[in-house]
Amino acid sequence: MKILVINAGSSSLKYQLIEMETEAVIAKGLCERIGLGGKIIHKTDKGSAQYDADFPTHQQAFEELVKALSTGGPAVISSMSEIAAVGHRVVQGSDRFSASALIDEDMLNTLESLNDLAPLHNPANIMAIRACMNVFSKDVPQVAVFDTAFHQTIPEKAYIYPIPYELYEKHRIRRYGFHGSSHRYVSTRVAELIGKPLFQLKVIACHLGNGSSIAAVDRGKSIDTTMGLTPLEGIAMGTRCGSIDPSIVTFLMEKESLDIKGVNDLMNKQSGYLGISGLTNDLRDLHEAAAKGNKRAELALEILKYQLLKYIGSFAAAMGGVDVVVFTGGIGENSHKIRLGACAGLEFMGIELDEEVNKDVFSREVEISKPGSRVKVWVVPTNEELVIARDTKEIAGL
Repeated sequence: MKILVINAGSSSLKYQLIEMETEAVIAKGLCERIGLGGKIIHKTDKGSAQYDADFPTHQQAFEELVKALSTGGPAVISSMSEIAAVGHRVVQGSDRFSASALIDEDMLNTLESLNDLAPLHNPANIMAIRACMNVFSKDVPQVAVFDTAFHQTIPEKAYIYPIPYELYEKHRIRRYGFHGSSHRYVSTRVAELIGKPLFQLKVIACHLGNGSSIAAVDRGKSIDTTMGLTPLEGIAMGTRCGSIDPSIVTFLMEKESLDIKGVNDLMNKQSGYLGISGLTNDLRDLHEAAAKGNKRAELALEILKYQLLKYIGSFAAAMGGVDVVVFTGGIGENSHKIRLGACAGLEFMGIELDEEVNKDVFSREVEISKPGSRVKVWVVPTNEELVIARDTKEIAGL
């Protein structure tokens, strides 16, 4: 049984085709520059291909995707009928959806009503879903898997903001959290790796990449997370400022003559590591610049490490302790210096990092704490696509 997993943007379409009997990825790729000419990158065990393609809309991109899967040397299916279901990543499900769900027209209408909560993501997700439904038979189930669903277990005391409650009731302004599929996967996987039931563990999951979030997972349930109403809140990120004094917004609007779009762009696209360093949002380049004596690059790295340490400590307090800290995402899986900095100073909590092991870990499942460490520290590469595929299989009843 094969399930197609889709992660759509406004001008791109990432995909994986997963054989569910073995949970192996048999094909993956990217349709990019949708509406701007078009290009597809397609990879399988049988070979790979990269070529320009004309897809002015997401529907043409889906048609080209199916063609790439079923024709030529790298073909992995003989026809579309081999695809049993399609799972879609949807960023914002609000509090309307606390779990993955089968897609129908009523759901799409509900999702469209939530566009104000995720204006950069949800319209693209919905557009791609409609395009996919036009390409595939109506008999092929399609399932929405929400980034926000995993965090719907967060208690009211943690998701309500201290603004007039009527605004929460009117506009649904609350903490939603994101990267839910990633936090769910790595917390479940690390429990398997240490051989204990997840419902017995307190886990702090650190998803670190160009966008980053941390989640407190208490016995399998998210009880707090750093991202909020939007993915802007929390720790400093590649180009996002993370949590700042809200008055900075109005102060800058006045002093720099910024309108709403201008200040929003500043916080989302010009801040974070890029804004602090003045150089780049790429952590690898920051490490290189810091090694050459660039003080602002070094400052950006120090701010990230300090914020990680602070959130890990506060989430341990929120859960009344912690059993496992797990790092994932492009930075979490590959930057031993950030992992070291995030844990340095937490020895009082029972964290003892094995610095030699930590130095040699890049995108693989490894414990990086010492054997006697009371709190275990792991690196676990995330697999959000597999979470989507598993949910799709279950929801579709396959």
